[in-house]
Amino acid sequence: MHAPDLQLTFDAASPRRLGLFWAEALGYAVDPPPGGTIGPVDETVAAWLEFLASSGLPEDRWDDAMALVDPEGRRPRIFIQKVPEPKRAKNRLHIDVRAAPGLSGEERMAALEREAERLVGLGATRTARFEPDPPMSHGFIVMADPEGNEFCLD
Repeated sequence: MHAPDLQLTFDAASPRRLGLFWAEALGYAVDPPPGGTIGPVDETVAAWLEFLASSGLPEDRWDDAMALVDPEGRRPRIFIQKVPEPKRAKNRLHIDVRAAPGLSGEERMAALEREAERLVGLGATRTARFEPDPPMSHGFIVMADPEGNEFCLD
């Protein structure tokens, strides 16, 4: 039996803004327009804008959706769709960004702090830090993406 593929879908006020954040945060690429190939993010976004303009889609619809792909094809596709309503409460699905695999103690927390600082520079917000509490927790940092979706650096 073939296991189903997985796509993660975000609702967003601005799919392009949120997509650019997650592409940089996760090392993903922008899924190219029909007939295009995966390339640098800025070039692929420009190719999409050209494609949308040539397709006759009104400019006010150019930020309706964005899709991201893992350039190595191992991780799930991410689809971001525009919705009219704002985020109102805590996520029901939580994403953990594994930023310190194999590390423990202060070395782990230092690696998480470096990644938190990088992501804040991209528009994330730092929410809380939880210290290691062996054996149940190795420590983590709670963050929010530019639209307030919570995720953890783990």
